[in-house]
Amino acid sequence: MLKIFLFLIPFLAGWGAFAQNNTAKEMPKGFDVPRQGVAAGRIDTVSYKSKTVGTVRKALVYTPPGYSKRVRYPVLYLLHGIGGDEKEWLKGGNPQLILDNLYADGKIEPMIVVMPNGRAMKDDRATGNIMAADKVAAFTTFEQDLLTDLIPFVESKYPVLTDREHRAIAGLSMGGGQSLNFGLGNLDKFAWVGGFSSAPNTKKPEELIPDPAAARRKLKLLWLSCGDDDRLITFSKRTHDYLFVNDVPHVYYVEPGVHDFKVWKNGLFMFSQFLFKPVDIKSLNQYTILGSPAETNIRSAKYPQILPDNRVVFRTKAPGAQRVQVDLGKKYDMVKDTAGFWSVTTDSIGEGFHYYSLLIDGVALADPASETFYGMGRMASGIEIPFKGGGYYALRDVPHGDIRVKKYLSKASNAWREMCVYTPPGYDQLAEKLPVLYLLHGGGEDQRGWATQGRTGLILDNLIAEGKAKPMVVVMMDGNMGGGGGIAGFNENALKMFENELKQGVMPFVEGNFSVRTDAQGRALAGLSMGGLQTLYAGVKNTDQFAYLGVFSSGWFANNAELSKSHYALIEGNSNNINTNLKHFRISMGGQKDIAYENCKVMLAKYDKAGIRYQYSEYPGGHTWPVWRHDLFEFAQVLFK
Repeated sequence: MLKIFLFLIPFLAGWGAFAQNNTAKEMPKGFDVPRQGVAAGRIDTVSYKSKTVGTVRKALVYTPPGYSKRVRYPVLYLLHGIGGDEKEWLKGGNPQLILDNLYADGKIEPMIVVMPNGRAMKDDRATGNIMAADKVAAFTTFEQDLLTDLIPFVESKYPVLTDREHRAIAGLSMGGGQSLNFGLGNLDKFAWVGGFSSAPNTKKPEELIPDPAAARRKLKLLWLSCGDDDRLITFSKRTHDYLFVNDVPHVYYVEPGVHDFKVWKNGLFMFSQFLFKPVDIKSLNQYTILGSPAETNIRSAKYPQILPDNRVVFRTKAPGAQRVQVDLGKKYDMVKDTAGFWSVTTDSIGEGFHYYSLLIDGVALADPASETFYGMGRMASGIEIPFKGGGYYALRDVPHGDIRVKKYLSKASNAWREMCVYTPPGYDQLAEKLPVLYLLHGGGEDQRGWATQGRTGLILDNLIAEGKAKPMVVVMMDGNMGGGGGIAGFNENALKMFENELKQGVMPFVEGNFSVRTDAQGRALAGLSMGGLQTLYAGVKNTDQFAYLGVFSSGWFANNAELSKSHYALIEGNSNNINTNLKHFRISMGGQKDIAYENCKVMLAKYDKAGIRYQYSEYPGGHTWPVWRHDLFEFAQVLFK
């Protein structure tokens, strides 16, 4: 018999890894009812002495079909919600039937499941005001009862494996919060943790996992699930967001549903199939039905949805349309259902901000479910794909400055124009004048680009709060000089008009209306793409007025000598003066995929020949806003120091 058992061990281990890859994505209908011919486990009520509470307490214990005292089993502790007790799962969820059916289908490992009363007080009944302070506090007290009373009792009465790798905890609602709090707070006791529709008792993510590296090392599986119409989903989502940023592997499973047993039964069905088997970490982002609404959606819009692997689900209603596509650079054909909704799931999309359009019968339109942004020379939809490295532009609990929209009558063009101006926290109370960065957008965009798509305010707020950047004013002017941007912005006349607008229109208005410095050491000029060319044109010519220059994803066109020859002539004759005047000259690119990469290489060769000093850097991402946000993040840290 022993030989047969030893022979089966590698087979079962291999089966476990294989089974995970074939886990269903949702519990089939009728899976929580008895099935003919399926062996049944057993549920018993047990009593244990609780030193924590000072009384005898009850729990339900499920033992699997074929249970034998000669076999040692792993244990799952399964917790109820705020309005329940040890019988809530039994009454509302039929956990024994779900588990019996999973055993019959060979989907789960044999395990003991303990369903305790998570309200650790002498009168632990779910009666009266269940939200009373003492009853709510008792759910916190249960951690001590669980660790010092219940677990030792179970391990003394049942043949269980007592190491952390064979102990799991999960729960619904209040019990989901308990499971996350207790499981993640005691990783020396639990290696498997699951929260189903976790309630507001869930600790803040940074308190749950203060040491992400330890969590990565110790956790076998962390499971978060919730219904998409559950008002408590924000607590699961904030935990997921923290785990994502800190690279802690986990499942974030969102399904259609509310705060009820349909969702919780499915949570048990899914979670139990992973337990006590090898886990394929790379596959965890596949286990969800729905994605998370993009942060760029309008209020309450469910689509677009971003799946954990960065595929995007788009959905829109156009019952009379013949063909609908999503244009993200690559076009995706959408499929129409009987209700007139069109939908498609894209490939995995790169992290960060992307413009997109709906093409309805060939006409490019903004998605009514998304926020719109001025880009590509028109109003377009935008979608923000979560980025693990994007913490520097995240909304944090730090002092925040303002983005002020200012109209001004330009002395250069004698026309009304608009600028966006960032002022740092406490600006209105400052006595001293601040340095100023003039920050330029790209072709097809305007003064709103850096303020919205670029996240300038948040980047500066966070840097200033950390002491990594000097408080400064950032002026985001409209660099379109009547040509509409794009190629029209790349000619000598347009560049000269820009220089005049900067020096005769923008700077006099800013210096007359904001408390800013007017010396070269207190001024910087930077821009992306078209704005980078404008910086090269106006900045290098005027190093007596700007001591800091930043050129992002730009460079003189290598095939347009007529446009660049005057610039190269300027640097060849003035390299010493330029180098002396500039405290910092940064040129950065989005790697080889940046459309300006080759032009920039040619330009840098000219700079090297002329002896111009500059600092060059690359940040992979091509010609995109994630790159330019990072460029600003790096550039701002060297300014005015």
